[in-house]
Amino acid sequence: MKTIRCLIDLLLDLHVNQCLMSEEDVIREMGGFIFAGYDTSSHVMSWTLYFLGRFQEIQDKVYLELQSIFQNDMNRIITVDDVLKMTYLECVIKESMRIYPPVPIFGRKNPYEIKIDDYILPPKSTISICTYAIHHNPSVYENPEVFDPDRFLPENFKKLHPYAFLPFSAGPRNCIGGKLAMVEMKTVLANVLRNFKVYSLDSQDKIVTSFEVLLSPISGIRMRVEKR
Repeated sequence: MKTIRCLIDLLLDLHVNQCLMSEEDVIREMGGFIFAGYDTSSHVMSWTLYFLGRFQEIQDKVYLELQSIFQNDMNRIITVDDVLKMTYLECVIKESMRIYPPVPIFGRKNPYEIKIDDYILPPKSTISICTYAIHHNPSVYENPEVFDPDRFLPENFKKLHPYAFLPFSAGPRNCIGGKLAMVEMKTVLANVLRNFKVYSLDSQDKIVTSFEVLLSPISGIRMRVEKR
């Protein structure tokens, strides 16, 4: 029977037994893994609750979807099948990530020369891709500043360019935890919304963001929570 090892065991094997990684490399990789799997998801859930608190009609639609899934037992444990049925909640999460992508910029290095229009990028150039700019580009999204989860309904999403939506990056070096993150976020948000109704206390123009590694609200997000 094949044994599946966790990430830290694989990294330590590369360091101790195969001498392919230094101790500093192991620490760096684990730090990045923890950071990428914790802070990003918590930021997305915070922004999603903020938008649900601003647009009560959208929050009501999410709650109706949850009612249709859980029927008369809104407090039972959420299963994988339940998560798969949360299609509108997923649209809301994706639209939140479109407007406030957790990682607004990511980098790549091209191994070969690339020609883009009249510009030539030499080999091993560092290229920065601005997710935030793509997600707010009116030539990519109509009325990009408007919060509209319907953009991500299957019939609408399939019309977008494959690289129009990049909250988890793209290509062979995209986020390995993207699908797990979506399951986690849907589970946590569903639990919150089954039990509470949320209200946002500030308009979007009052929230100042910090454009650093993560796109963060400088002074936090003020919310009011009511028991359902």
